[in-house]
Amino acid sequence: MGRSLFYDPLLSSDGTVSCATCHAQSHAFAGHNTPLSAGVNGALGTRNSPAIFNMAWSPAFMWDGGINHIEVMPIAPLTNPVEMNETLGNIVFKLQQSDKYRKLFKEAYGSEEVTDQKVLKAFSQYMAMIISNNSKYDQVKRGEATFTEAEQQGYLLFQQKCSQCHTEPLFTDHSYRNNGLDLAFSDEGRFLITQTESDKGKFKVPSLRNVALTYPYMHDGRFFTLNDVLNHYSNGIQHASTLDPSLENGIPLPGNEKSLLIAFLKTLSDYELMNDPWLAEPKQ
Repeated sequence: MGRSLFYDPLLSSDGTVSCATCHAQSHAFAGHNTPLSAGVNGALGTRNSPAIFNMAWSPAFMWDGGINHIEVMPIAPLTNPVEMNETLGNIVFKLQQSDKYRKLFKEAYGSEEVTDQKVLKAFSQYMAMIISNNSKYDQVKRGEATFTEAEQQGYLLFQQKCSQCHTEPLFTDHSYRNNGLDLAFSDEGRFLITQTESDKGKFKVPSLRNVALTYPYMHDGRFFTLNDVLNHYSNGIQHASTLDPSLENGIPLPGNEKSLLIAFLKTLSDYELMNDPWLAEPKQ
């Protein structure tokens, strides 16, 4: 039932936007190659749609960590005026009028009664099963494949220069950091949640799993290629007061180190996730 809800535009105020609109399986459950995804009536938000795999291991959600439990996370996109623009009450009403959903609720919960708690639980059950664990990297770790020479060299570089924040095996440490994008912040990030001055301009460190498939990058989708991202870290760091100390001197990437890193990052693509029929839009 959670899968049906995830793909159903009925949950938006004008019936045009579903969760999958901004979290497409074909892009590892991230956005569709656009910096800012469009919600109802073509409205644009201010942040890039993040990928939503391996959420069962995440202690908080959204770029600023403003939501701390997977079961209430859907409330934000469902009710945001520039996303799905609905109310939980009206969603419950619409689902209760649907023969399809009354049947699904009966099968899942033993009763046709629709409640917001049941809706959110179904969402969380589906999202928790969006698991990315079968990339080439994973196969190498399980002894089922081997890296090419370039991939192996890139992996060693990654461990030396990137793993402090993008920690294996989830490829994030779940922290919030200012990675040197701006001197002044049009979006103050984590500060909006904590109201702590030292959190201005900090955003959640995203997982690098499937990173070759989830462009564009950064909280506002400003970079479209991995090369753009590596150029930023090597020579584009902006030294705001809350810059993460590890980036004070950038990340030097001389010679062919960028191409080697990209070779490794591509091994994090999980094509099984993108083609898993169980996670795909259900057939009507």
